[in-house]
Amino acid sequence: MILYNETISIDNVVADEWLQWMKEVHIPAVMGTGFFLGNQISRLLHEVANDGTTYAVQYTCHSMNDLEEYQRDHAPKLDTRHHERYQGKYVIFRSMLEVVARDVERQSEK
Repeated sequence: MILYNETISIDNVVADEWLQWMKEVHIPAVMGTGFFLGNQISRLLHEVANDGTTYAVQYTCHSMNDLEEYQRDHAPKLDTRHHERYQGKYVIFRSMLEVVARDVERQSEK
C-alpha cells in the first residue's frame, strides 16, 4: 500500500476557510478519481511561529502505478484549482511512502 502525503502550511488568515474547502470540495474531488482507498487530515500540534497552520493531508492507494496515474491524469487540474484559490497563502511539501507494516503490536521482551 502507498501513502501519499501533502504537508501544507496555510496562512492563518485563510486557514479555517481552507480546511472547510478541503473537506467539502478538494478531498471529495481527489477521492472521486477512484485511485484512493481512504484519506485523513491531521494538524501539526506544535507549530513554529510562522503565521500559518500546518496540516498533513494523507491518501492511501493500492500501488505506485495507481498514484502515478492519478498524478499524471488528475493532479495537475486539482493542483491548479488549489493554487489559484490560495496562491501566496500556502507552502506545500509532497511525499510518497510505502506502508511496510500496520498496527504492529508491541511484544514484551523475554
